[in-house]
Amino acid sequence: VQLQASGGGWVQAGDSLRLACEASGGTFSGYAMAWFRQAPGKEREFVAAITWSTGTPLSPGSVKGRFTMSRDVARNTGYLQMNTLKPEDTAVYYCAGGELISYYADAYTMWGQGTLVTVSS
Repeated sequence: VQLQASGGGWVQAGDSLRLACEASGGTFSGYAMAWFRQAPGKEREFVAAITWSTGTPLSPGSVKGRFTMSRDVARNTGYLQMNTLKPEDTAVYYCAGGELISYYADAYTMWGQGTLVTVSS
């Protein structure tokens, strides 16, 4: 299975953006999908994840209430809806897939290319 991330761009603070991660080459059933981000000079950071079969989301406190992850099983695509964006959300966003939902990048074995999100103040 390959993952393809899209939807990044340049926005102003307070705007919204939706990222998409399409899984191709096979069904994503039985996996979990996650989003991580990496800002310049910083380590990769967990953003959100979702269990594909049940749609149960997992989000840390830093983005809870602003970012929401969902998935469209029929389209084999996961989404990250980002609202009230802040300059500190500027980063390359990566989608990932793995057998278990987790906060940790090491748990995910499939990675898409990154998509850049730039939030100006």
